[in-house]
Amino acid sequence: MTAPADAPATSGRTGPLAGVRVIDMATVVMGPYAAQILGDLGADVIKIESPKDTVRNGTLHRTPGMTPLNLNVNRNKRSVALNLKDEADHATALELIGGADILITNMRIGALRRLEMDHQSLAERFPHLIYAHAQGFRPDSDRADLAAYDETVQAASGLLDLAARSGDIGAPVVLPSIFADKVAALTIAYTALAALHHQRATGEGQLVEVPMADTLLAFNLVEHLQGAAFEPPMGPTGFAPSMNKGHRARPTKDGYAMIIPYSPENCRDLFHAAGRSDLAADPRVNGEILDAINDGEALAELIESVTPNLTTAEWIDVCTKHSIPVGPVLKLDEAAADDYVRGGHLLDLAEHPSEGSYRAIGVPMNFSATPASIRSHAPLPGQHTDEVLRELGRR
Repeated sequence: MTAPADAPATSGRTGPLAGVRVIDMATVVMGPYAAQILGDLGADVIKIESPKDTVRNGTLHRTPGMTPLNLNVNRNKRSVALNLKDEADHATALELIGGADILITNMRIGALRRLEMDHQSLAERFPHLIYAHAQGFRPDSDRADLAAYDETVQAASGLLDLAARSGDIGAPVVLPSIFADKVAALTIAYTALAALHHQRATGEGQLVEVPMADTLLAFNLVEHLQGAAFEPPMGPTGFAPSMNKGHRARPTKDGYAMIIPYSPENCRDLFHAAGRSDLAADPRVNGEILDAINDGEALAELIESVTPNLTTAEWIDVCTKHSIPVGPVLKLDEAAADDYVRGGHLLDLAEHPSEGSYRAIGVPMNFSATPASIRSHAPLPGQHTDEVLRELGRR
């Protein structure tokens, strides 16, 4: 759900969070992405921009600072340029925070304390405020002062260990995505909304802390705790279907598809469809379950010996008929032309007032009564400073 190509830079506020004000005092991706989500849901998001924001760094732009990352992660926001070390700008920032429901920041706790903008400094003055603070590690730990980078948090959360133990990877590689930042951003968004529910009921704000390492470790352990869930352990950590060799896309006649037969019946149906009914008699696909630990690699080789017999489209038809999990392998360079992506308006063209045509990442959820939307394009640095100051009754 994106704004049409001829949409104005701002339009009427809609969405389930209409009437909620959020201050985005965050940098890079984690905090700003969380604030963007709340903005998509209808909140009035005011971004306090320091003189330098790294999300605006990059070589791909038409106007300095208007990078691809910035164009999407800072949409549905108003930008106010303030130097928090300047006395007058600091006072303005405090006035904006005082009129907000939620403050999102990922500044280090030491810097916040020096600015007297940590939760302890603001709680008595603004008792209604939801103060959402995210950083790499818990503020009460010996790692509190470590700089938070996605790669270091992936390492600290066990994700690199999982990669090193995976049969198809076998090395401690970093996932090619700022995974920790985005999981933490989603966590900031839903925890802030939970605190908002409490605030609406009681008038009370509170501190919400989202340590990235803790968040991603908990996320990873959902399926990977396994045998270590028991004391003493009944087995190692690691979810076998994901860790074993053979957990990968399958070659088809014209490309690749993610074909994952999860049951013996799935395997037998797959072999019959490929014209290899003889393989359906294999004892490994005629038990009650598939033994991913002992037979995973061998079954993968067996499956991949027959998947090239059909095209990706043919396999999707076969798998749909027999309830076998399947999905095409999307190439990101081709995503804008993909029928599924186009049908969901996930990469529509939009017209930015200063940047011209660009691809706007769509809002991925739907509300029947209070639709989320892209109402305004990412602003230029400080674009709304005068507008917001007028709202504060200042010149």
